[in-house]
Amino acid sequence: MTVDVADALARLALRLGGEGARLADAGRLSGGASMETWGFVIEVAGGREELILRRRGAPFDPDNARSIRLATEAALIRATGARGAPVPPVRHICDETDGLGEAYVMGRVGGETLGKRIVSDPRFDAVRGGLARQCGQVLAQIHATPPPPDLGLKTVDGLGELDRYEEVYRATGAARPILELAFQYLRGHVPDPVAPTLLHGDFRNGNLMFDPDKGLVAVLDWELSHIGDPAEDMGWICTNSWRFGRPDRPVGGFGDYADLLAGYAAAGGRAVELSRVRFWQMLGSLRWGIMCLTMYMSWANGTERSVERPMIGRRVSETEADLVVLLEQGL
Repeated sequence: MTVDVADALARLALRLGGEGARLADAGRLSGGASMETWGFVIEVAGGREELILRRRGAPFDPDNARSIRLATEAALIRATGARGAPVPPVRHICDETDGLGEAYVMGRVGGETLGKRIVSDPRFDAVRGGLARQCGQVLAQIHATPPPPDLGLKTVDGLGELDRYEEVYRATGAARPILELAFQYLRGHVPDPVAPTLLHGDFRNGNLMFDPDKGLVAVLDWELSHIGDPAEDMGWICTNSWRFGRPDRPVGGFGDYADLLAGYAAAGGRAVELSRVRFWQMLGSLRWGIMCLTMYMSWANGTERSVERPMIGRRVSETEADLVVLLEQGL
């Protein structure tokens, strides 16, 4: 069923702002067919409120290995925010009367999310040196958050991820020696299990909001949250694909491993060995490479016609170059 989002937001403005409130502005910001992000403004007698609507444009797929409902996202944002993590304030979780389908509303946070600007724009020179430590501190707050009960979050471990992505890789029919070698190496170096924690699941430069004066001000995009090894979140932000042209700065293109780990420890996170982080970093490059490969294959076989698919698909060679370096260095 087609939803007139702007019309529904006009009605929601009255619900959120009360009598006399009106929708002053609304527009879609980004998102694909399955997920939409809208910015809108509510005006009331006392002023204006800038908000973000996050809604699912396609039916929820319970068979998706990492998919969680938007109400679950909102619950996790609230829970981690209560532990001190910088997150947007959740203003409202939509119900049937709102006519928006599966959706929630959060306050708009000012800042920058474009990774290339974070690593190179002079506006961030003053805070860039402290960003890796901040990321470690925030990850400790997220990992210390007890997941709200009955959310049904999936549990992930290193061996399970290798199995899952190798199955995806084999299904493509591709034969890429570097990916084959990475699977073999990682299977021989799976770290011992640790007590699992709540993970953001996509903690990386590009999903974080930064301010030129304050540094990290908001953690966004919680749709891949799950339970697992805390080093997984650390390894993902260290994956070279999220360094935006600064391979010399392993944490997000702006910092060093030592600062990330020091910030994590200072905020109460339990000790994490660098070798464990680098295992998940290597697995991150392998995982992203396979995701890029499947995006290209979906375009090549005609399933997807978006030009975005083959453009992202080209990046599989980038991940192979990353893996060669990591394999030479070892964990």
